[in-house]
Amino acid sequence: MSHWKQREGGGRFAIWLIRTIALRLGRGVARLLLYPIALYFFLRRADERAASRAYLSRVLDRPVTAYDVFHHIHMFAATLLDRLFFLARGERDFEVEVEGLAELDRQLLAGRGVLLIGSHQGSFEALRALGGRRPDVPLRVVLDKQKTPALTAVLEALAPDVGAAVIDAALGGASIALAMAEAAEQGGMLALLADRGHRGESTRMVPFLGKPAPFPMGPWQLAAVLKVPVVVCMGIYLGGNRYRLIFEAFSDGIDVPRTERAAVLDAVVARYAQRVEHYARAYPFNWFNFYDFWQEMESVEEPAAAVALSGHSDAHGG
Repeated sequence: MSHWKQREGGGRFAIWLIRTIALRLGRGVARLLLYPIALYFFLRRADERAASRAYLSRVLDRPVTAYDVFHHIHMFAATLLDRLFFLARGERDFEVEVEGLAELDRQLLAGRGVLLIGSHQGSFEALRALGGRRPDVPLRVVLDKQKTPALTAVLEALAPDVGAAVIDAALGGASIALAMAEAAEQGGMLALLADRGHRGESTRMVPFLGKPAPFPMGPWQLAAVLKVPVVVCMGIYLGGNRYRLIFEAFSDGIDVPRTERAAVLDAVVARYAQRVEHYARAYPFNWFNFYDFWQEMESVEEPAAAVALSGHSDAHGG
């Protein structure tokens, strides 16, 4: 079975160099550098090209061109570069539209906490914009810090308060659930991604873009334990400096009766996959799982271009 894997390409020096160029010379200069960098990795990384083409062939209503694949990789690199600016400067460099904020506020007013579940579409980092607008509501994000230790060090240096709010997925299921439960009791927001499985993780095969694909069970098992409202969240990249942060009600609480556990979880995962598919079709170049998602070819890795740029940290379950 194919799973997502990642290397922290370039190491600490490469990440430090990109960060220095970006923050000292500005986002405009750094974005110009993305074109030759993305082109280099587009030419060098056959596996990522194949994974991108396999996905785009399912989501586009036309033949996939080489430019489509390059554009897909470049979009990914652009969102990863923007992570630095979201963390260092908040949303001041961006135009962030927000949809569904009233629904999120309704859930937060109940004081039970809210679980925000996203996918590898656009930039989950755009949630930082919401945190800046609602400093009264704590936001904790579940990330696996061990995947990219060099990047983690750089990002935590940029935003120590953000780093302190991260729940490390490497702690294990029980510790993660406890930390999330404590945050929920404070009425805060919890965030994780749910469209990417890892080796050894339980998954369910559900329909996605025309063929069954494996989606992880871990995020939904956590949701069932927490029993807090669930809101689907997408930080869609619209190009330039524009993002669209979308909140969509999913459940007032995942209830999984023991006698119907498998059937209920299957239905929940399938419904989530339908929402991911909806946004993939609406914003096809925003979905960034550059590996054999449908398990049809040999395992591939995430584009080294993106890793070299900012070493994308993966969220638990996704």
